[in-house]
Amino acid sequence: MKKLTIRDSEWIAFFIVLLSFAAALYLFYFYPGLPARFASHWNAAGQVNGYVSKFWGLFLEPLISLVLLITFLIIPKVDPLKENIAKFRNYFDTFVLLIMIFLFYLYALTIFWNIGHRFNMIVTLVPAFAVLFLYAGILVENAKQNWFIGIRTPWTLSNEAVWNKTHKLGGQLFKASGLAALFGIVFQNYAILFVILPVILTAIYAVIYSYVEYQKIGR
Repeated sequence: MKKLTIRDSEWIAFFIVLLSFAAALYLFYFYPGLPARFASHWNAAGQVNGYVSKFWGLFLEPLISLVLLITFLIIPKVDPLKENIAKFRNYFDTFVLLIMIFLFYLYALTIFWNIGHRFNMIVTLVPAFAVLFLYAGILVENAKQNWFIGIRTPWTLSNEAVWNKTHKLGGQLFKASGLAALFGIVFQNYAILFVILPVILTAIYAVIYSYVEYQKIGR
C-alpha cells in the first residue's frame, strides 16, 4: 500500500471540503424536503435542543471545515520551530485529514436527521470520536517540541525533556480515552460521559504531570 504523502493528504482534505460545499449547494437549491428550521445541536441525551436557518444549517459546517483546513496548513509554515514539525509532519497531516473526515461525517448525520431519519446522534458519533482520540494519541506520542501542536504548557515548552516525557504519557492516555469512548456504544445513556470525561481527565493530568516533571528537573 502506497504511503500517504503530504500532498496526497492535502488534496484529499480539500476534496472533502469541496464535497461538503457541493452537497450544501445541491440541497439548498434542488432538494425541497429540508425543513426551514434546521436541527443543528443535540444535548447529552441525543435530543435536539438547537435550530438554525436552512442556509446556515447547510453551509456552516463546510465553512468551518475550510477555515480549519487553511489554519492547519498555515501552522507548519509559521511556527518558530517548524523544523520540528517537519519531523512528524506525516502524523500531523493524517490527523488533519481525520478531522476533515470527522466533520464531514457529522455533517452527513445532521443532513440525514433533517430529512427525516431518526437515531441517537451522540451514540452514532462515538466510533468517530474513538478513532479521533486514538490517532490523537499517536500524534501526541510523535510530536516534537513546537508552539501549536501537542500538550503545550509553560513547562513542556521550556524543557525538551519534559516535553518528551509528557507527550509519551499523554499519547498513551489519549489512546486509552479513545478505547474508553467505545463503552458509550454499550452504555448509551452515559455515552457523552465516556467520550468527554476521559479526555478532560487526560488533559488535566498531563498539565499537572508536566509541572511535576519540570520541578524534578529543576531540583
